[in-house]
Amino acid sequence: MEKKSRKTSSGISLPTVADASTTISNIANEKPGQFPFTRGIYSDMYVDRLWTMRQYAGFGTASETNQRFKYLLSKGQTGLSVAFDLATQIGYDSNHPMAKGEVGRTGVAIDSLKDMETLFDGIPLDKVSTSMTINSTAVILLALYIAVGKKQKVQPEMLSGTVQNDILKEFIARGTYIYPPKPSMKIITDIIEYVSTNLPRFNPISISGYHIREAGATAVQEIAFTISNAIAYCRAALEAKMKFDDFAPRLSFFFAAHNDLFEEVAKFRAARKIWAKIAKEKFKAKNEKSMLLRFHTQTGGSTLTAQQPENNIVRTTVQALSAILGGTQSLHTNSFDEALGLPTEKAAEIALRTQQILAFESGTANTVDPLAGSYYLEYLTEQIEIKAMEIIEEIESNGGSVICIENGYFHSQITKAAYDFQKKVESKENIIVGVNQFKSEQLSATAVLKVDPNLEKEQIASVEKLKKERDNNLVEKSLKELTKTATENKNIVPSVLTCVECYATVGEISNCLRKIWGEYNEVN
Repeated sequence: MEKKSRKTSSGISLPTVADASTTISNIANEKPGQFPFTRGIYSDMYVDRLWTMRQYAGFGTASETNQRFKYLLSKGQTGLSVAFDLATQIGYDSNHPMAKGEVGRTGVAIDSLKDMETLFDGIPLDKVSTSMTINSTAVILLALYIAVGKKQKVQPEMLSGTVQNDILKEFIARGTYIYPPKPSMKIITDIIEYVSTNLPRFNPISISGYHIREAGATAVQEIAFTISNAIAYCRAALEAKMKFDDFAPRLSFFFAAHNDLFEEVAKFRAARKIWAKIAKEKFKAKNEKSMLLRFHTQTGGSTLTAQQPENNIVRTTVQALSAILGGTQSLHTNSFDEALGLPTEKAAEIALRTQQILAFESGTANTVDPLAGSYYLEYLTEQIEIKAMEIIEEIESNGGSVICIENGYFHSQITKAAYDFQKKVESKENIIVGVNQFKSEQLSATAVLKVDPNLEKEQIASVEKLKKERDNNLVEKSLKELTKTATENKNIVPSVLTCVECYATVGEISNCLRKIWGEYNEVN
């Protein structure tokens, strides 16, 4: 019987045995911390300093999420990562009809500076770095964070963290956009310019492959599409008269980690190499820091199963291991119960403990790039680089990411990849334990976190009270100034900061900009 050839999710043919003839890579001359950074962006990597353990959290009101943050920090978490509810993500206040039933469901509800003050109450912003997964309203949440820092007597230059601020992947894979692409890109370049000048320890963007992968893309497509988006952002910043070496050192990336351990490790190594070459050759980077692909990793939410959810602990461990072996700078490990609902405290603690066991018990942090030189790994790294570059060049030849969003290229490619994967699951070519093989008739007794519906009522009452008690003349004046700034095509960040310090709400600021730029409606 003829043996069936094995392939990765990206269609890379796999050798039964890898040897010196399998790859043309010459890894022997590459060192960690040196161009093209395949082996890691720092010479000592985790030997010198572990990755940041940054668990994603947010639900209900700011008060509930503040308690979860403090719980995770007390358990050894080393950085915060904020999940916002859908209304906050798309610029509606909690009392808006569009927010009904969504307040505090997929993340924390943030309507104003009052909520942001509560969210970080008792958490010193000069001691903790914070990542905010927010895109369409990123400029508002960044301003709120700066304003909270000021109230804590923490100057902007002392704030550290990341604002996701990646609108292109929203058009490609996720859908929480507000404005059309052109003004959306303007907001992003405004943030990059402002942060590069005023917040030297802050990342103004996290260019995300995570959501692209979660939508069904392969590992190769994930890094190809992400780096193509990075090229588009860099071009937009250059067109806004910024210099590449002035902003590029603060660019950051965000990737998924899925189940194929070696493909994932190779993906991270290839991504570093590709970006270093693009920064140096395409954008003529002189500063070595501009060539570093610094990235956060989250284990794969779409890989989690509602069936036999305890198995997700094992999946998450394998995925986290791939991120660590691949050289991530920070990591979120998903909780085993996330296919059922928001993480319970116990599940969130197990997810954090997974990272801590890998860090302190597994030995993976004892040397830099421990898998380097493996014939198999070097072959995969080389193949992923080749295939990803082919896609990047195809996107560039068709006008770049923005044009490829408009003509449906990304959607068609991701849809096809997701369909092909699902066919393999249904035919059992791809085995998913507990789903299409090794099933169990016994249902899990896993507890599910439920958000108290009364929290939505409390949040609505809170924002309505705020609007009555604040100085509404000052709010109106600040919104008029924002309108003027946006209409004149100036950088809007300072004006947005003035608005939030007057306690203008996320919805009010978003509506102000909606009136100028309109809303984007996807064309099918």
